[in-house]
Amino acid sequence: MIVETMADDYAALLAGRGPRGLALPDSAIAPDAVIAMLAGVAAQVGERFAPASWLIVADGEVAGLCSITRPPESGIVDIGYGIAPSRQRRGLASAAIGEIVTWARGRADVSALTAETGIDNRASQAVLERNGFVRVGERVDEEDGPLICWRCAAD
Repeated sequence: MIVETMADDYAALLAGRGPRGLALPDSAIAPDAVIAMLAGVAAQVGERFAPASWLIVADGEVAGLCSITRPPESGIVDIGYGIAPSRQRRGLASAAIGEIVTWARGRADVSALTAETGIDNRASQAVLERNGFVRVGERVDEEDGPLICWRCAAD
């Protein structure tokens, strides 16, 4: 299940607490620096578009995060997501991205979702493929190296 985030949710995660009375998994969802960066991106995107990010919740705990990575342009919404290592390979990312696709298809202002995965991140590639994303190209990022670019029509 996805739950729209609020600033307090990121503050709780950074303080090592589960937001909204939810538990945290036994492995970090992401390093604190990444959570802080995501909080900043969510605040920036949230000034122009909402929702900007979601908690990925399963069995009463926050298992991961999904966020819009930059303000949408021309109806195109770019997403990123991650699941705590100890909660991976349980179908949580696939279910969450499926909910994001359904959300996008219910909005007149969203025409497509895009995402990127590492060339070697087969698990994430499979999540996107299962949810109707198609490979549309590749690029090299200064920090992340070679990436595959994905797109899913939402209209």
